[in-house]
Amino acid sequence: MVVGAQNQSNDLDFADDLALLSHTHEQMQIKTAGVAAVVASVDLSIHKGKTKVLKYNTVNSNAITLDGKTQEDVEFFTYLGSSIGEQ
Repeated sequence: MVVGAQNQSNDLDFADDLALLSHTHEQMQIKTAGVAAVVASVDLSIHKGKTKVLKYNTVNSNAITLDGKTQEDVEFFTYLGSSIGEQ
């Protein structure tokens, strides 16, 4: 999603997909917990089985958790024909 100068949203093709980017494990865990709290506050849920963690260029092996459940780490991810990760 891109928000322009007039706060108009563009390109909302898949509103149910979300990517969180962080420089540190701690930032990612905080963002993950924050999103989970907001989602729950509007009676929605995150599909924990579909949630994946892609760690790129890091040596940190600590797991990201969501509601106490460890999320699966993946080495690469493909979305709409584009792949990212260390292949």
